[in-house]
Amino acid sequence: MVDYNGRLGAVYSAGRAISPAEVRRWVTAFATYLPARRPLDVLDLGSGTGRLTPGLAAEFRGRVYGVEPSSRMRAVAEEAPHPGVTYLEGSAEAIPLPEASVDAVLMNLSFHHFRDPLRGLREVCWVLRPGGAALLRTQFADLMPDLYWYEYFPAARAVDAGMYWSVDETKELVTRAGLVPGADVVRIVGEDPRTLRESYERLRLRALSTFEHLADDEVEAGFARLAADAERDPDRVLPVHSATMLVLTRPR
Repeated sequence: MVDYNGRLGAVYSAGRAISPAEVRRWVTAFATYLPARRPLDVLDLGSGTGRLTPGLAAEFRGRVYGVEPSSRMRAVAEEAPHPGVTYLEGSAEAIPLPEASVDAVLMNLSFHHFRDPLRGLREVCWVLRPGGAALLRTQFADLMPDLYWYEYFPAARAVDAGMYWSVDETKELVTRAGLVPGADVVRIVGEDPRTLRESYERLRLRALSTFEHLADDEVEAGFARLAADAERDPDRVLPVHSATMLVLTRPR
């Protein structure tokens, strides 16, 4: 498992920062799949450094809980307190909330870090109120995006694909956990377009867990090539890929 109390936790904020405009776009996209009524109580499961958690509180105006196992990442999140947010130590397999305590659960790129995915999804079902929704934003092994930086790190695509479940495998697991998956994978876009130079400056911090699984020589060679390309063509705008998500419901 990746240690977010170590090197990754130290570089995550800089390497994975998102702008206020991105936060608004992500939260607005998530809101599309949740009830229009307000307030809504929300769990941000695997909230990390709290990139989206305050934005969820601003949008849904209920109680928002950020549950995160990494003490280092929770500490970063707590440096920017929000009156509607409570950060809690916990994990997917041990959510520190009572049954039927939230209207929605967001799993934003955290599912592949669950130590026990089935138990984690059962916990999600437990804390959701009947009729509540869980938003599972993740990659799927059979729907991998063509990310620009895979060109520089040839093993990265297979490493990433190995971290994720296929759509059908995920739906089967979700169903076993007592949740009902939507029929279709939802695609949403929240990222800002970035230039090659901007993208290189972010990526070189290695704030993506993929780099923890690559050989040192491949990482070194890949960044040398990427740095050279960013120097030659710094203003080239890279494509923005849509994110994939399943909407899950706890039956009434």
